[in-house]
Amino acid sequence: MRRRDVLAGVAGAAAASALARPALAQPEGQRVLRFVPHADLSIFDPIWTTADIVRDHGYMVYDTLYGLDGQFQPQPQLAEGHAFEDGGRLCTITLREGPVFHDGEPVRAQDCVASLERWMAVAAMGQTLKLWLDELSALDDRRLRFRLRRPFPRLIDVLAQAIAPVPFIMPQRVARTDPGQQIADLTGSGPFRFKRDEYQSGHLAVYERFARYVPTPAGGSGLTAGPKTVHFDRVEWRRIPDPSTAAAALQREEVDWYSDPPAELLDFLKAARGIEIGRMELLPSVCVMRFNWLHPVFDDKRLRQALLPAIDQADFVMAAVGTDESRYQIGTGFFPPGSSIASDAGLEPLKGPRDLDKAKRLMREAGYKGELIRLLGATDTTTTTPLAQVAADLLQRLGFNLDLALLESGTVTQRRRSMEPVEHGGWSVSCWAFPGLWFENPATHILLRGNGRDAWFGWPSVPRLEELRDAWLEAGDLDARQKIARDMQIVAMDELPCIPLGTIHRSTALSSKLRDRVTGFPIFWNLRRG
Repeated sequence: MRRRDVLAGVAGAAAASALARPALAQPEGQRVLRFVPHADLSIFDPIWTTADIVRDHGYMVYDTLYGLDGQFQPQPQLAEGHAFEDGGRLCTITLREGPVFHDGEPVRAQDCVASLERWMAVAAMGQTLKLWLDELSALDDRRLRFRLRRPFPRLIDVLAQAIAPVPFIMPQRVARTDPGQQIADLTGSGPFRFKRDEYQSGHLAVYERFARYVPTPAGGSGLTAGPKTVHFDRVEWRRIPDPSTAAAALQREEVDWYSDPPAELLDFLKAARGIEIGRMELLPSVCVMRFNWLHPVFDDKRLRQALLPAIDQADFVMAAVGTDESRYQIGTGFFPPGSSIASDAGLEPLKGPRDLDKAKRLMREAGYKGELIRLLGATDTTTTTPLAQVAADLLQRLGFNLDLALLESGTVTQRRRSMEPVEHGGWSVSCWAFPGLWFENPATHILLRGNGRDAWFGWPSVPRLEELRDAWLEAGDLDARQKIARDMQIVAMDELPCIPLGTIHRSTALSSKLRDRVTGFPIFWNLRRG
């Protein structure tokens, strides 16, 4: 399966519909931005989930102590600065004066401590930081202090991370919510306020410029660093599941930005007047097939390895982004091309001619006898949907007894949390595309955690990966870090917490009237009309 057919003919339909479809109702005014997100926003708590759509929502509503610039270096946001003492075992962060929450209360160190404690309970890097941490406390309203058991050189980098869950700052009363429960109070610290009274599930999410937001005076630019200057009074996320309808709306200027147009529409949109196509991210997205290690059949390493001779990365990436070679890379591993630690170490099983007969033989030798497996996938995204379709076709051709559970993305986000066996509603395998920024280094690479039930969904237990990750955090120079990353990839290709399926460059489509978009993900500060 080299191309997906689920959207066959969409480009032609979009072209035909550009004049035929009725206009969507929209408020007037140049200070309203209308955006078509890649998925429905059904969860509002950015600490509770790692879903990209919720991370993007989080950056609208909340701010962070530090941001990450275009060179992946930390820069102050809510923080004014920091100082290390006692050989690196004490770090004091001072907040800048001026920032307030959406209810008018000042952002205090006590709020930051409570927010970070909730984040550390669930985030991969937060859990790591907690192991190194002796105490986190508020010295007064503007200063918080980390007392570390031993020096943690990447502390500020961790606080600046832009991968989900992000260490967003919430009011203390909100941050005291059990991390296993979703927050109900959406009072934020960021440049926009969420208009919950206008929210329509599956249709509309509205954000209003927070007039009292004070951008940082600190330097740095790109991604989440530098001043966050808002040029729109109102941003509307309009969910339009049908790609042809979304493309036609962009062409007719009913919307300003279409986040993730499918590959079949890119050439059509490129040719349309008043529309510009650009790359969404600084690093390509990493596509993977993720296994559930808790239950049969993929709790057996031999069955995970049996799939390797049958995996053709080209099938997956071309299904997601088309045949234009500038939009994808194959022969890639767990780290995205362009990162300082990407390599081909351990990738031999994914290279050379593919051999389904060998895969079937390895399945028999591993003892597979027709047990039911369930593939969990989304029906409404432009990347993970085709990945799941290719995976389903391959698994069926290999002879797996497959139950295909394709659901809307919000339901998938909820259901992937289940640790139950297949017969009780659990899942066996799923496919994902993660922003390359997530996997720029082992510290934030959630798929290379091997800490069992505390790991990301799939819950692999690989102690050696944990040892190597700890070593990477303490490594002193780039050569040492690169060697450790190569070793991690070799271990991962043997144990297979997931299988790399290649990397893709996500494209995004905007009105040519928009200027100064920040590359990285859907970012709404600094964006303006020309």
